[in-house]
Amino acid sequence: MGKDVDRERYAEREFAEFGERLSSCLAALRELLARPGFGRGPRSVGAELELFLVGPDGRALPRNEEVRTALGDDRVVLELGRFNLEVNLTPVPLAGRPFAALDAEIRQTVAAVDRAAAGEGGGVVAIGILPTLSEADFTRESMSDERRYRALSRGIRRLRPEPFRVRIHGAQRLELQVEDVILESANTSWQVHLRTEPAEFDQVYNAAQLAVAPVLAVSGNSPFFLGRELWEETRIALFEESADDRDIERRWRRDGRVAFGSEWLKGGAEELFARYVRDYEPLVPALGAEEDPLAVVRDGGLPHLTELRMHQGTVWQWNRPVYDPADGGHLRVEMRALPAGPTAADMAANAAFLVGLVLAMAERPGWIGTMPFGDAYRNFYRAATLGLDAPMAWPGRDGETRAGDLALGLLPLAREGLENAGVDPAEAETALGIVRERIRLRRTGAAWQRRAMAALRDRPDAWERMIARYRDLAFTDAPVHTWPDMSR
Repeated sequence: MGKDVDRERYAEREFAEFGERLSSCLAALRELLARPGFGRGPRSVGAELELFLVGPDGRALPRNEEVRTALGDDRVVLELGRFNLEVNLTPVPLAGRPFAALDAEIRQTVAAVDRAAAGEGGGVVAIGILPTLSEADFTRESMSDERRYRALSRGIRRLRPEPFRVRIHGAQRLELQVEDVILESANTSWQVHLRTEPAEFDQVYNAAQLAVAPVLAVSGNSPFFLGRELWEETRIALFEESADDRDIERRWRRDGRVAFGSEWLKGGAEELFARYVRDYEPLVPALGAEEDPLAVVRDGGLPHLTELRMHQGTVWQWNRPVYDPADGGHLRVEMRALPAGPTAADMAANAAFLVGLVLAMAERPGWIGTMPFGDAYRNFYRAATLGLDAPMAWPGRDGETRAGDLALGLLPLAREGLENAGVDPAEAETALGIVRERIRLRRTGAAWQRRAMAALRDRPDAWERMIARYRDLAFTDAPVHTWPDMSR
């Protein structure tokens, strides 16, 4: 869904033709992945960062098109909500100092977006869920003025005409009903991409499914939504329910479009792409240029697989495969579960912990025979719900360990994974040291937000004051574990 489409309405025959094109794309991908040398190359890491635009009162500012136009930076694109933007960071080699490069580019681009937003009377904030959002922010008029998002909305409504019902039970309870997919715009993420060779895709993807839980547990930054305290990472529940295209019958037959998954991967990236085509109906059947992808592959060329990439962009699994024809063609594992914010330093540290732990566990694939998938599934949702206090299972450990303690014990393993991939040892230590201190002090972004609201609970402008202070501290780029508590 990264590119706009030529219209927002499609006929049923176009959905059928799109399905036929998907079958051709899968056949071509199968042969391409079997091509000797395809996708080989140095490891690299990239990321996408989603942001909120806010006004002087800390509330959502629906001016993303105006801000993007003023900015004039191709790395910055519109997201679903008119108060959202996304920054596509430059991929960098994993060997060397990749996380310092990500940190620097985040700071540069966020500062540039903030300057452009100032021209519209606002600013920018990187936070998993903006606590000042209200139900009035989720109307159809709140959707970005792009055909791709209107087409997406129509595609989901074609499959699910009934309203979306959201139920999240945490420290407090939230139940609401909305008519459209616009509720997705309440979530902003820090999505990390890791280039992965086809031969090792199973190991890396499964390692990502295992590693994401302890990293998510120490990265929480979304405790509030619509005035309620919910999960440590409320985004997880909110995104899953706000983009669920299943009716009652389909709910029992497959996972939602946003889900963790249900089994370890055994058949490589091809298995995941085939599962997406088999299990999920197309939402936006936008056809690419005329291309016979199988003929292109058999002639030694590189197909665009436009329809497959469009379809894959409408299945938002927390870890998912990416095929990219750029740079000679390659695969990536996209890890989508981490929240935006609080600072560039925190996000770079979270990426380092996740990538290092994934690589280390991918080098030890024997664990998969001893770890039921259900344990990884429970770990993930417990991390989202309880954060540092979530009980977690781990290969080679008896019983369950509290997530914070588990993560501390895994930091040396993550460092080993980074250093084996060529990351500068001093850089690995700096990044993982931020995570270590955050755990030791129990100061995640979510914890800071909860303490701030506790300090301001009697003030009518508590939410606005909290966001103003959060923004001020975030622009210092001092990691969240060093932030002072909110004063009244």
